[in-house]
Amino acid sequence: MESELVLHNGGCHCKKVRWKVQAPTSVVAWKCNCSDCSITTYTFGTHTAKHTFCKVCGITSFYTPRSNPDGIAVTLACLDPGTLSHVEIRHADG
Repeated sequence: MESELVLHNGGCHCKKVRWKVQAPTSVVAWKCNCSDCSITTYTFGTHTAKHTFCKVCGITSFYTPRSNPDGIAVTLACLDPGTLSHVEIRHADG
């Protein structure tokens, strides 16, 4: 069964960065064990992935993933509550 698309709102912890994204109500979230820097934009290796951080609180609420450079990945903990019906957590060794 395919999940319907809804408008999700989110942003960083200090609320200086806010965004909206249209996505399904049921999503897969990846939990990684890597660490990131707390600078405005962090990139490494091929420089395809762009981890964008809030200058105030240092949270990366969204980023451009290397595996899908035409897409945007959002940080699950940065979504406002109330629009997700199901979240499957998968683990990645970063």
